[in-house]
Amino acid sequence: MKLSFGGRFQGYNGKKFQKDLISGLIVGIVAIPLGMAFAIASGVKPEYGLYTTFVAGILISLFGGSKFQIGGPTGAFIPILFAIVMQYGYENLLIAGFMAGVILLFMGIFKLGGVIKFIPRPVTIGFTTGIAVTIFTGQIANFLGLHNLEKHQEFLANMKELGIHISTINMYSILTAVICLVLIILTPKLLPKIPGSLLGLLISTVAASIFYPDKVATIGSIYGAIPNSLPSIHLPALSIEHIQSLIKPAFVIAMLGGIESLLSAVVADGMSGSRHNSNRELIGQGIANMITPLFGGIPATGAIARTATNIKNGAESPLSGVIHGIVVLLVLFLFAPYASNIPLASMAPILMVVAWNMSERKEFAHVLKTKTAESFVLLITFFLTVFTDLTTAVEVGLVLSGIIFVKHMSGLLITAKVLPDPSDKNEKVAAHMVNEQHNCPQISIYTVEGALFFGVANMFEKSIMDEIHYKPKVLLLKMGNVPYLDTTGESNLSSIVKHFNKHGGTVIFSELQNQPREMLQKTGLDEFITQEHFFEQTGDAVSFALTKLNPSQCLGCKHYAFRECHQLSSSK
Repeated sequence: MKLSFGGRFQGYNGKKFQKDLISGLIVGIVAIPLGMAFAIASGVKPEYGLYTTFVAGILISLFGGSKFQIGGPTGAFIPILFAIVMQYGYENLLIAGFMAGVILLFMGIFKLGGVIKFIPRPVTIGFTTGIAVTIFTGQIANFLGLHNLEKHQEFLANMKELGIHISTINMYSILTAVICLVLIILTPKLLPKIPGSLLGLLISTVAASIFYPDKVATIGSIYGAIPNSLPSIHLPALSIEHIQSLIKPAFVIAMLGGIESLLSAVVADGMSGSRHNSNRELIGQGIANMITPLFGGIPATGAIARTATNIKNGAESPLSGVIHGIVVLLVLFLFAPYASNIPLASMAPILMVVAWNMSERKEFAHVLKTKTAESFVLLITFFLTVFTDLTTAVEVGLVLSGIIFVKHMSGLLITAKVLPDPSDKNEKVAAHMVNEQHNCPQISIYTVEGALFFGVANMFEKSIMDEIHYKPKVLLLKMGNVPYLDTTGESNLSSIVKHFNKHGGTVIFSELQNQPREMLQKTGLDEFITQEHFFEQTGDAVSFALTKLNPSQCLGCKHYAFRECHQLSSSK
């Protein structure tokens, strides 16, 4: 796919650059505390979050398909990355991130950007809300200042740890966290131009340093000093063994990264009136996630909140995203030593607010109120995300959604026996014309309505075969309302045709749509049926069917269904 930048910078000038500069500066400042917080919550050192924000942020803006996308570490990744670090270690997380980048790159190259959009909404809401619960509860310990907790992958085990160590509560940590939380909530209302998370972080850190130094755990006391430089480039040690063991977590990272980035791009389109390129966006995400691990960075994706902030502050082009990455780099070089004094209790409310904002609680409640099968999918996906893992939750959610879809679609397939209606000027066929006194033993006409696919194909074949046990001479299938035919439906259709041919009967088709006809051509069934048995108009198909009648049987038949039958009978 060709990557060009001209369209997104068309008509660019100094005034637009000034807007990009201001927006990039603001978003960069917002991204700094978030980058560190996401890294810590993911089980890695805070500086890795800053490396990710700088490297991935610039690459996603340059190579992505959204004009205003801001990329970096996000809250959605936290449970996944934490589980990978716990099970495989940090070095293998970098390898998994690199592999995820390769997967995203090929997804974009092979134009699979549109496929991700078809993931059912109850599944995405379920796992997003589940992730939010995991993030929120994961910060309770830092908010309360609990210590000596053992970290687990399992939700219930972590909740048990909170209960065991609740006696180690630290009132200074609570005070620090409350100061930060209050400022996060009030700043947007009182000082809308200032990022609330940054102001809360700064003031709570200063308060802790001045009024009760050494009373709360800080980044420096837990993780050591943050270096004010980028690490040397480190190539991942890829091997067949690594690929085999890490392909599943890599695929999970890629899928979630793709979903989050495209959701963020859609939000950006709605806010700005622009239109993103989903395949190019995946390519940009792939490139970023392949390069970021070389600098020690964790997986990244499009960040909805930061992208919205970027647009609200007047961004004009992807350059604002590049500037946001440069701002993070400059802060890392100039102020990294001071970041070591940030209390973990100050980081906790930042992540809790992120979890609250990403929880989709209103959408969750809306789907739940419908009390449909989708509500069940939502709850199952949510609980599995919280109590097991995201992979299991998404797999089960998709399978359940598929089963529900098949069941729903199977109920939409209608197969009805019909006959011409003389009262209709065009003599169209109708189901009400068929009864015990009005039928034809030699011609059976069926209208088929709905998709003929694996979920209904066997039922379709059975309904036809059961109805025509008396073996009519001609079976006419009117398929003008069949929009889709899959290979299973084609196989069942082939069985019907071959059964009729075996017993000397003829199957003809009318009004066949393009996709079903192409399927029959690909499988060769159309050649077996022969071209003379396909008709554009049902009336022509009926006329052809009448030529196949046995006159001797017409003479003794009491149930004349066609006007032509009367003519044939009287002529004999």
